[in-house]
Amino acid sequence: MTKKKSLDFRKTKKMKDTTSPYISVRQSRIHGTGVYAKKKIKAGTRIIEYVGEKVTKKESDRRAQTPLENNAENEELGAVYLFEINKKYDLDGYVPYNTARFINHSCEPNCESDIVKGHVWIIALRDIKKGEEISYNYNYTWGDHEDHPCRCGSEKCVGFILAEEHWPKLKRKKKSKKKSPAGK
Repeated sequence: MTKKKSLDFRKTKKMKDTTSPYISVRQSRIHGTGVYAKKKIKAGTRIIEYVGEKVTKKESDRRAQTPLENNAENEELGAVYLFEINKKYDLDGYVPYNTARFINHSCEPNCESDIVKGHVWIIALRDIKKGEEISYNYNYTWGDHEDHPCRCGSEKCVGFILAEEHWPKLKRKKKSKKKSPAGK
């Protein structure tokens, strides 16, 4: 009998959890754990830095596949927290001190990510009310979007975690499915 590997946090040096005076972490209506505004946040505010281990693209690709293969039945353990920071490197946010990893995707986000000198910041797109869940669009690519259903529940939800630039293509695809016999 082979013992199944359980996915644990990356072996990294012990670091203090990232904090922000603007947020608290608790159960989310969107998915699992979420991040919420502790107070009103003005548009343009850098809310928290998304931190982790800087890895090469090759290592990033390997890490993206490993949790999905090892934990297909457990969605929480199968999560991937990789952020593209430039053409050579990604940031693996699957570390225990990365509080920003709890921010959920939304098709109608109140934040965006911005890379500033190799650092990934979560920045308010608009004023955010106290108690509101913090979210940003994960901007997944078209290729495997159907593997990533969206649960954001917003009125603008397109049904998948997908970069907004691909939404027109998704809309056309849905239209053509409706027109074809039996939706095929």
